Amino acid sequence: MHEDRAPGHSVSQAVLNRLRLAVIISGGILLVEVLGGILSNSLALLSDAGHVFTDLLALSIAWFAAKQAERSPHEGMTFGYHRWGILAAVVNALSLIGVSAVILFEAYHRWLDPPEVEGPLMLSVAVGGLVANMFVVSQLRHDAKENLNVKGAFWHAAGDALSSVGVIVAGVIIMFTGSLWVDPLASAVLTIIILAGAWRLLRESVNVLLEAPPSHLRPTLIAQELVRVPGVKEIHDLHVWSVGPGFHALSCHVWVDDQALSQGSHILDDVREMLEEKYHITHSTLQLECLNCNGGLFCTFASPVEEEHPHRHGL
Repeated sequence: MHEDRAPGHSVSQAVLNRLRLAVIISGGILLVEVLGGILSNSLALLSDAGHVFTDLLALSIAWFAAKQAERSPHEGMTFGYHRWGILAAVVNALSLIGVSAVILFEAYHRWLDPPEVEGPLMLSVAVGGLVANMFVVSQLRHDAKENLNVKGAFWHAAGDALSSVGVIVAGVIIMFTGSLWVDPLASAVLTIIILAGAWRLLRESVNVLLEAPPSHLRPTLIAQELVRVPGVKEIHDLHVWSVGPGFHALSCHVWVDDQALSQGSHILDDVREMLEEKYHITHSTLQLECLNCNGGLFCTFASPVEEEHPHRHGL
């Protein structure tokens, strides 16, 4: 007996609107900071502009991926297009790492020979960039908790807001002390912070592509909760993974007593309700069995040639 749940996981129009607004704002910030960085000869400001460019790319990709997730499943894509969001997160993380490497390289050379920097212009442009970036961050903060795709865009915007703070601090120090080495130092420190966020985002995204369980879902703990459901004797062949941002799935075999089909359906309903309420898993594929296969909680896959006794399940 099988029971499948595949409810809609579409991105809300509000999220799409916030992403589109963030794209427009980031485009304006990029134009201002590139001009300001060239006129002031500030690497910190130009590095901030570099981050804004990746922000613009990241936000555009995130918006595109969110739109793709709206498309309905079909024969060629039975899970729909939710993985576009994960691919967008990978691209965003890699772009952050690439731009950060370029900025660190340039910061090293400027540290050895600091050029003249126009502190007042650098400071004024950075303040405007910070205000705009904080607005973008505030728009994406809530959705980033639930959506890995939006989280990638959020980290870009948050990293750029941090860069703006660094540029402001560097601008103030240069104005009052004339210490030009502060400019490349601010770029390097903030870039390292951004690299840490990019690495976490890349690791999470790769885990989704490898179909690892989400970090907040522990399969062994879920199995312990499942066997507490009345009528469930044991759980095996358990798999937990993410299809896309905020879309978690589970499949397992449920060992129950030999009973009527209607009784088994009630057990499935209870299991499904527990998964949705406690773990927010809304896509579950459950198979009832009245015999224990002794395959363990996580059954090992084997090819038909290797299996002397094929692993069969079901009533």
